[in-house]
Amino acid sequence: MTRFDATDADTRRELFAATVTAHRERGSEFCTLEPDETPPDSDDDLVPWIQFGGTTVALDCTDSELDRLKELLGEYPDFRIDDLESPEEAEGTHVQITTHSDADRLAEFFETVFRRAFGYPEEYRAWVVSI
Repeated sequence: MTRFDATDADTRRELFAATVTAHRERGSEFCTLEPDETPPDSDDDLVPWIQFGGTTVALDCTDSELDRLKELLGEYPDFRIDDLESPEEAEGTHVQITTHSDADRLAEFFETVFRRAFGYPEEYRAWVVSI
């Protein structure tokens, strides 16, 4: 990989797919993606992230983000929520999703989660922060 960020939907999906491929080729524990800022309408000052490792997608989300995530999973029958953790000291939910998808399908899912569950606009910048 030579690029680690992207700002439009097509190049973000390419970046996400390349990240998954690099992660699998390297046999790393996980890869992590995150935007460069909080979502525009967020009440939270935390930047969301998505991690992928093996067959598990992991992310933290607020209650409203979780509702949107559950709704969009209807379009991804090959992805299923396996675990939801909501520690008392946290203001959100840690979600673990299992899938056996290829890199392109994962990239499409990641883009959809950032746009529709987290509420990012078309031109957001995403970064690969670990592979």
